[in-house]
Amino acid sequence: MKKGVLLVNLGSPDSTDPKDVKKYLDEFLMDPRVIDVPRWARILLVRGIILNTRPKKSAEAYQKIWWDEGSPLIVISERLQKKIQQKVTVPVALAMRYGSMTLKKGLQQLVDQDVDEVLVIPLYPQFAMATTETINVKVEELREEFFPQLKISSLPAFYNKPEYIEVLSRSISEKLKDADYDHLLFSYHGVPERHIRKSDITNSHCKIDGTCCITPSKAHKFCYRHQCYETTRLVAEALNLKENSYSVSFQSRLGFDPWLQPYTDRTIERMGKSGIKKLAIVTPAFVSDCLETLEEIAMEGEEIFHETGGKEFTTVPCLNDRDDFAELLAGWIDEWRIVDVDKAIA
Repeated sequence: MKKGVLLVNLGSPDSTDPKDVKKYLDEFLMDPRVIDVPRWARILLVRGIILNTRPKKSAEAYQKIWWDEGSPLIVISERLQKKIQQKVTVPVALAMRYGSMTLKKGLQQLVDQDVDEVLVIPLYPQFAMATTETINVKVEELREEFFPQLKISSLPAFYNKPEYIEVLSRSISEKLKDADYDHLLFSYHGVPERHIRKSDITNSHCKIDGTCCITPSKAHKFCYRHQCYETTRLVAEALNLKENSYSVSFQSRLGFDPWLQPYTDRTIERMGKSGIKKLAIVTPAFVSDCLETLEEIAMEGEEIFHETGGKEFTTVPCLNDRDDFAELLAGWIDEWRIVDVDKAIA
């Protein structure tokens, strides 16, 4: 069998035109694993309310961070794909879960190169319904409908793998080695609390009560909250961070349902008011800088911090197309060529 790899990231509008942003948001927000309510309610919420107001505002935000080459997330992902391709002998394609760089196109690129066994790599360190799961479900739907000849496996969440923690810790250390900061905030993308409970394979462990995430359980394999806190713990250990010199928060909430707390914007505000003058932020739920890191954190977050008394605001870039990150993924791909995917990153 000829093997190939499909890297998958979130996606992006084709441009900053509100029409393109609206089209993108419609596909994204209508995904039942993103807004997990009955379809009629999702249509009412997304197409009846959100898409009548949000596209213009989101388009303005995209305009602030758009590069000459296009969407930062797309450009960075393409750079990463090219670097990985130079390091491995199997074909490597790139696709997005949403937008015009579809999963179907990505799979077709591999099939056109006579690939019949595919390793899907969701570019998310932590598992979540709205990221890794929706990619794997959509890929399987496409396989059944268009590519029944393909054997497909997916790289598991790698949030706690020593090689990943080493690369992430190095990236933080390099950025902050000459920075004088009072506190390091680990800001992860938020999800509704019900997503955590829905992903609980034990149907009883996840209570989001401060103890379940540190109590050993097989539920942790699919618990986004646990995986975020574990990523933070391992990085703090690797960097010898002092207790109380770092913390965790969750950003990018939508709607009025309870989402994972504490919220990043309120945390930044509280820190500014409490006398913290120099704040550094890292966003380990993202491997590529995008709207949520470049605009929501680096622009809006800094504005909040300064307005509430903070002085210096430092953002740590995502791993993006770092050579060591490309080398890490290439190494896992090479291992997968000769062993099954679970053993490849064990």
